[in-house]
Amino acid sequence: MKSQSLKNAFQGFDPNNMDINTAGNWPVGVKAIVYLIIMALVVYAGIHFYVSEQHVQLEREIQKESQLKQEFEKKSFQVANLTALRKQMEDVEGKFSELLGQLPTDKEVPGLLEDISDIGRAAGLQIEQIALEGERKEKFYIELPINIEVEGTYHQMGQFVSGVAAIKRIVTLHDYTLVPTDDGLLKMGISAKTYRYDDTE
Repeated sequence: MKSQSLKNAFQGFDPNNMDINTAGNWPVGVKAIVYLIIMALVVYAGIHFYVSEQHVQLEREIQKESQLKQEFEKKSFQVANLTALRKQMEDVEGKFSELLGQLPTDKEVPGLLEDISDIGRAAGLQIEQIALEGERKEKFYIELPINIEVEGTYHQMGQFVSGVAAIKRIVTLHDYTLVPTDDGLLKMGISAKTYRYDDTE
């Protein structure tokens, strides 16, 4: 009986002569199979689209997790080293304050020139000139050039340079010249520089 019903469901259908335009005249069994195939394709397409979207979202979340892990590790490292960083900052600030203390203020520059003169006289040099030249403004500090001209022996020159280098205030020496004089001494011209912090920056 069932076999007869199946035959009736597919009676008159020739798979070799399938025509979409006459689909309305296809046997009930053929229509049912086509509907099932179409439904299966629609369900498959829906599931595939849904799964693909979920896969893309999963990959996005995995990448996000990796970035968050890296950020967490970075923050953890910073927190773990926070005490050491604070100590380094305190050390840097202390050294900076110490260096600032070695830079002369406007009021101390004349005294610095007097100290250099005293060092030259104590070394036995004849002071011809110790003069402050025009200030040169740099990015974070102001340079104060000092032109020095003295006469004396080679040993006295060395004693003078050592004495200037030992001044508590920061003084650097540049561009010296040595020429002999007629009386057997040496004449030295040298540029000294001291610096003042530019707090306007």
